[in-house]
Amino acid sequence: MNEPQVWTLIGVFATVMLGGMTLMTTFISRATASAIGGVEAKVGALRGEMVARFEALDYRFEGIDSRFDAVHSRFDAVNIRLDAVETKIDHLDRDVTFLMRRAWGEPTAD
Repeated sequence: MNEPQVWTLIGVFATVMLGGMTLMTTFISRATASAIGGVEAKVGALRGEMVARFEALDYRFEGIDSRFDAVHSRFDAVNIRLDAVETKIDHLDRDVTFLMRRAWGEPTAD
């Protein structure tokens, strides 16, 4: 280990090893960065597509909600008419009961 040639070979070997490790580290970091950038671009595109589809779905749900509101208003109108009919039937029942009691000679609760 006293020969200068041995120390020169050790230095050259160490330099080659460090240079190779540096070169590989640089290549790996660049490849990783470009892969991550590509993934981020794909994720961004996917995010945009998903947002657009969800907005379209929200628009369709708003249309369905407006249809349900229209049906609900129709049911309200029907309920109002049924309440009026029910009131008329109640009055008719009272009037028929009054007339039947009068016809049979029973005392009425006037």
